[in-house]
Amino acid sequence: MKIGLIDMDGRHFPNLALMKLAGWHKRQGDTVDWWNGFEHYDRVYLSKVFTFTPDHNTVIDADETVTGGTGYKDYGSLPPEIEACFPDYSIYPRYARAVGFLTRGCNRACPWCVVPRKEGTIRPAASWEEIKRPDSREMVFLDNNVLASAHGLEQIGRMGRAAVWVDFNQGLDARLITPETAALLARLHWIRFVRMACDTSDMLPVIECAAAYLREAGIASFRLWTYVLVQDVPDAHRRVLALEKLGVTAFAQPYRDYDGGEPSSEQREFARWVNVKSVYRSCTWEVYRDARRKRR
Repeated sequence: MKIGLIDMDGRHFPNLALMKLAGWHKRQGDTVDWWNGFEHYDRVYLSKVFTFTPDHNTVIDADETVTGGTGYKDYGSLPPEIEACFPDYSIYPRYARAVGFLTRGCNRACPWCVVPRKEGTIRPAASWEEIKRPDSREMVFLDNNVLASAHGLEQIGRMGRAAVWVDFNQGLDARLITPETAALLARLHWIRFVRMACDTSDMLPVIECAAAYLREAGIASFRLWTYVLVQDVPDAHRRVLALEKLGVTAFAQPYRDYDGGEPSSEQREFARWVNVKSVYRSCTWEVYRDARRKRR
């Protein structure tokens, strides 16, 4: 079979489902490549992670097209034999890290999060050895709440004794960071940040406590980094300023709903003010906001 792949989100970050599909099809002896629009394919896979990514509007010359991913509101999973396949990283030749899940699902029920609906409650998915690439010591984990899993904690403990570097890029649940878990996390080699999330003001004292535990365990302050969900801008502003006082770097994420609703211009501008640190350090939000309004 001749297989074509389309990463609807633009190949900015490796699409794990497409890599697994590529690996499985190549094992079957199929030809796999990125769809180019000029050839006929037996099957083309389109994968979309984000609901705000535009749909494909070009005719696809293929006997069959298959869409999947949260962006298509497809909350299913790959067939077991494909899910178990090692990803084919050759389709993203510029990306040198491993990507995967130690756990899937989450026991929380945050109203803005699709994970429990999509993946269910938390459960083991893989060991870190199964995720690691033979040509890299760096791994990016996509777990949504790894600290809520005994399996996840066991994997973290074992990685702390290995020469591997890690990033939990979906964030760690600060409510589950205790002196004991902080000690486990402190033994890890971090690629860059220890990520948490502060989506509501109620999380501020939790972040303060978690940050203190992490520092006491030996994690440097410059690694403490927190996602900030932006719905009500004044509330998000208060959280960002409070996190700065705690010595925790904030990264603002304007809220997008699962029906494709776009953030407001104020939410976008606030996120830019927070995330472009040269701008953030040069002026207050009020000064930046008023200057932007004058330009309209």
